Amino acid sequence: MLDEMLEPLVEALTPESARVLAQIQAKPAVQARVDQLAAKCNEGSLTEAERAEYEEYVRVGTILALIKAKARRIVAENGDG
Repeated sequence: MLDEMLEPLVEALTPESARVLAQIQAKPAVQARVDQLAAKCNEGSLTEAERAEYEEYVRVGTILALIKAKARRIVAENGDG
């Protein structure tokens, strides 16, 4: 379902905008927080609030990964990858 919902976004991408999207990275402070929560999750020591926060990061990360994959496909299809 998510894949289908994102298709209009993909259709609107130019090769240049796809290239930009494909290279998006989390800011260092955000990545550090995700890494911290992931470590606590692996240790089994997340609080309920931290678990909710971590799950939200995971959901958003999944969506961004799908968008980036679609963007990389566009870049590759245009001979720029």
